[in-house]
Amino acid sequence: MQAVRSKDTGIELMLRQELWKRGLHYRKYYDKIPGHPDLAFPKEKIAVFCDAEFWHGYDWENQKDQIQTRREFWIPKIEYNLSHDAEINAELTSMDWTVIRFWGKDIKHNLPRCTDIVETVLWVKPADRAAYLSGKTQYCRFYIRGRNFTA
Repeated sequence: MQAVRSKDTGIELMLRQELWKRGLHYRKYYDKIPGHPDLAFPKEKIAVFCDAEFWHGYDWENQKDQIQTRREFWIPKIEYNLSHDAEINAELTSMDWTVIRFWGKDIKHNLPRCTDIVETVLWVKPADRAAYLSGKTQYCRFYIRGRNFTA
């Protein structure tokens, strides 16, 4: 497990490089807010997380039955990660931050689309973000104060 990275993962690097090419400047692992998002746009109050499917419980109800080894360790660990992610989302949205969470598979297979979403959210007024994001749940999960958008 020591080979598993928590920073500068492949999916983070892909998204960061594409955002940088478009001239979008961000903070990495912004430690002034809860959760230390992978990317943050502090002025716009947007936090972006790049979640690996295994560690963050993608399709968890179906996938947890697939774990064959050390189930007594992995199931509680991933369930803790799920609850911790929910706490971070709630805490950030209570601070009026918009939270965007991408699954790794979506970054790998739909990188231009994921980047388009971040770029557009940056330019949309905070009051109008919920309306914009409501149709984009097939690509990622969004959390805005009082509203959750998930597929």
